[in-house]
Amino acid sequence: MAQPFVLPDFYVPYPARLNPHVETARAHTRAWAREMGMLEGSGVWETRDLDAHDYALLCAYTHPECDAEALNLVTDWYTWVFFFDDHFLEQFKRSLDRAGGKAYLDRLPAFMPLDPAEAAPPATNPVEAGLADLWTRTVPAMSPAWRARFTESTRNLLNESLWELSNIHEGRVANPVEYIEMRRKVGGAPWSAQLVEYAVGAEVPAAVAGSRPLRVLTDTFADAVHLRNDLFSYQREVEDEGELSNGVLVLETFLGCTTQEAAETVNDLLTSRLQQFENTALTEVPRLCAELDLPPSDCAAIALYTKGLQDWQSGGHEWHLRSSRYMNEGLVDAGNPGGPIGISALDIRTLFGRPAAQRLRSLTHLPHQRVDSRVPDFELPFPLSLSPYRHGALEQSIAWARQMGLLDGLWDETMLRGFDFALCAAGIDPDATPEELELSTQWMTWGTYTDDWYPAVFGRSRDLAGAKLCHERLLACVPLHDPAAGAHAAGTPMERALADLWARTAGPMGMARRRQFVAALTEMLESWLWELHNRVQHRVPDPVDYLEMRRATFGADLTMLFGRLRRDTTIPAEVFASGTLRTLERSAQDWCTLLNDIHSYRKEIETEGEPNNAVLVVRTFFGCDDASAVDVVHDLMRGRLRQFLHVKEDELPVLYEDLALSGTERAAVGRYVGELEDFQAAMFNWHRTVRRYGAEDPAPGSPLLGPPTGLGTSAARLASALAR
Repeated sequence: MAQPFVLPDFYVPYPARLNPHVETARAHTRAWAREMGMLEGSGVWETRDLDAHDYALLCAYTHPECDAEALNLVTDWYTWVFFFDDHFLEQFKRSLDRAGGKAYLDRLPAFMPLDPAEAAPPATNPVEAGLADLWTRTVPAMSPAWRARFTESTRNLLNESLWELSNIHEGRVANPVEYIEMRRKVGGAPWSAQLVEYAVGAEVPAAVAGSRPLRVLTDTFADAVHLRNDLFSYQREVEDEGELSNGVLVLETFLGCTTQEAAETVNDLLTSRLQQFENTALTEVPRLCAELDLPPSDCAAIALYTKGLQDWQSGGHEWHLRSSRYMNEGLVDAGNPGGPIGISALDIRTLFGRPAAQRLRSLTHLPHQRVDSRVPDFELPFPLSLSPYRHGALEQSIAWARQMGLLDGLWDETMLRGFDFALCAAGIDPDATPEELELSTQWMTWGTYTDDWYPAVFGRSRDLAGAKLCHERLLACVPLHDPAAGAHAAGTPMERALADLWARTAGPMGMARRRQFVAALTEMLESWLWELHNRVQHRVPDPVDYLEMRRATFGADLTMLFGRLRRDTTIPAEVFASGTLRTLERSAQDWCTLLNDIHSYRKEIETEGEPNNAVLVVRTFFGCDDASAVDVVHDLMRGRLRQFLHVKEDELPVLYEDLALSGTERAAVGRYVGELEDFQAAMFNWHRTVRRYGAEDPAPGSPLLGPPTGLGTSAARLASALAR
């Protein structure tokens, strides 16, 4: 069968190596698979299938330094996960049996008890038998924290197969953002990353396992693994199996381009994710280790983990070149797996071709360029409702900002009145009491002021140390146990305003809700440090990293949490934890953040010199003009809106049934969905009305107002003077 496209030139920066114990692993895993019932008689594989797939070769490439015992166990894990994928396909995907698939998946967590002493139920099929055996052999060597993380990744890998099954049933191709997020779960690469910890004998320290740098290492690793697999498996998955969850097909559909063009774009995105991995490993991880003063043993464990992920990338690429499972005709001699390896990393095209041009574009952005800031005609089907108390909330917020000292340099009253955050708050929460509306308006005032302050003061001067100190001082203003005590830590107007808001907001909250709120606030403040980090490097972010961080820089989670904390408690916690509701929230957030980026493109690029804007990110990634980049961003907004409506109409009813929600609980979820619609309608209306993004509107801290004043701004004034 002819290949549907020519495989592109891959960026492979690290040479692959082969574990010397590969033959031992081949013999072991063949005997193990037969013992578990995966071969003759399973209806899925014969011995010749397992031999042709050669998972021992995959694991020998991806884990080149582990001993024979570890390689045997890791190979068994991969044999099991690929068998599961094919078994689920034969049993449930081909027949579109969602109910049977759910029952099958619901049994599997019982074979991964966190307490090793707890007995698993009797296995009824090879997947259950294999999982029970692997779990028993693996967990004694790992900590309880690793077990919990690995269990969650395994459950994600298993359970999100239902998402794929639903998409096949509906004939629906995901949008790019949805696909990347869901592919991480169902594709299993986060699961693979945690097996790297086992293979290299170094667990990621629990203190940093959830930090942005380690999370990005894992996510970029996962995305690169999955995008590479999508290129090699397109023919088998799309043309043979009727699969719709493939990155090439996703971009082919989204961009309306040829299969070859989509494949090239997927490869460009794969390259970008690998380069993001490198940037994070070389800039963010060392800074994290230094800031937390991690002991040498923890730093060494992180280094081993990072190296293990690099080995996996290169080894996985070599295996794809050789496995009979994939489209690789003519790339290497597939019948000679013992031939020269690692030569992909020596291909000069991967160093000086498209990958080099892509890296050059991302690191050579010139600030303050003139841009075409056309705003397209947006469509939103949600009606706008406004609180009748918005005018009073506006006046109260201006008086409060003046009292806090927020109008003494960066902003003045005319600007704040033009920003009219009360209009936005009145649309987000049209049923708010006057007091609630005033408080939410003041939170928006503080959040936007602080968001303007960071680039104006620390961005101009490239003062990351000053920004970090400001970050720590702000967090000191939100103590958990005594919210009123935050005022004692406040010195600047920004700090006084935050302490005042926190004391008034947190007082009625319980401790659990306070922790949620502070976590969301911390995430937003840390994301602004990430923006400054990009600015210091003159680096336009990677597209995936940008879209995921944009939700935090926009303060979307904080805004939604503020509303959720005041709502009825009849919605079960597992609803908010579900992938379905998170997808609804993220779709709404992305629509609003991309709306903001299109409106603020001129202000941020021309006036402020920002590299953090979706239009610029798309323009840089594709090497296109402003108008084309705006069109792509607008299309992505449409895709996220369609996804919101799809989840609301098609996936929420399934969630109701899966969780057996009562009528009262379903009504409460429906009201929450209505609030997400209000959020989007309010943002749409506010951006059309606000005096903030027009060419005639002065930017914060511009010469029309003079330089910013207050603690920490002397460096900004000096930088401004030198620039003049």
